[in-house]
Amino acid sequence: MAKTDEAASGDAALGYEQARDELIDVVRRLEAGGTTLEESLALWERGEELAKVCRRWLEGARARLDAALAEPGES
Repeated sequence: MAKTDEAASGDAALGYEQARDELIDVVRRLEAGGTTLEESLALWERGEELAKVCRRWLEGARARLDAALAEPGES
């Protein structure tokens, strides 16, 4: 569990573009094949973590846009 906790805390510091780029790399590696089952599972798990980071960034951006659009008198 400690490894997962460390990865999660490290992921919190990732910017959207960093997480997206790493996720693209993970997907390419999985699609290319040639990895062991264990390596593939590790890549899949990393991809899931990176997707969550990206999702959090996008949800945060959406919330900021919604808040800005909801402000009265601001156009």
